[in-house]
Amino acid sequence: MPLLKFVTAERPLMVEVQDLVVAGWTGRDAAAVEHHIVELEAIGVARPRTTPIFYRVGTSLLTTNAQVDVTGSNSSGEVEFVLVRTAEGLFVGVGSDHTDRKVEAYGVTVSKQICPKPIAPELWPMDELVDHWDSLALRSWVTCSGKRRLYQEGAVTQMLAPTELIARYRPSSGTLPIGMVMYGGTLPVLGGVAGGEQFEIELEDPIRNRCLRHAYHIRILAYAD
Repeated sequence: MPLLKFVTAERPLMVEVQDLVVAGWTGRDAAAVEHHIVELEAIGVARPRTTPIFYRVGTSLLTTNAQVDVTGSNSSGEVEFVLVRTAEGLFVGVGSDHTDRKVEAYGVTVSKQICPKPIAPELWPMDELVDHWDSLALRSWVTCSGKRRLYQEGAVTQMLAPTELIARYRPSSGTLPIGMVMYGGTLPVLGGVAGGEQFEIELEDPIRNRCLRHAYHIRILAYAD
């Protein structure tokens, strides 16, 4: 199992990742969920069987690196809050569910396994966020052909709250096991789904005046055939 090093305000945190889960279609607003489903249907992605839906992917895909390697030019990122359960408790990060859109058109589960899953190397304790979770905001930017633009922006209230998300996934316990990392769902994109050479993600906490940020370069590997 991969052992990732994170930082917190108090100390470094080593996390042995036992399970990686990507939650999809996690919107609180049914109309917004439908909008995102239609958005993906437009590029050939089939509707999910249930909402929300949970995809288990290989733990080796999780990375704090500033570069990811993908095959071809069909992939793009999605900013998400990330739940990280450790022996010290539950932490929150920001990540990108980077996905191959061409593969997604014929198999969403397979597409989740194709690309690395970037995550920022800094985490916040959930205890520091519980009383103002709905104030948090997510943003992402994509750089394509040298031009940087805002790609996603919105409040975390567009997605199910962590307690509800965990309860949907583990109704018997209502908690994540130690070593589990869960991506919490994403926002609609601005201007259509698009890839590029760099993707930037941000989780803002305006109450404590702080942000989690991460940027990664996408290196495209050529097809061999």
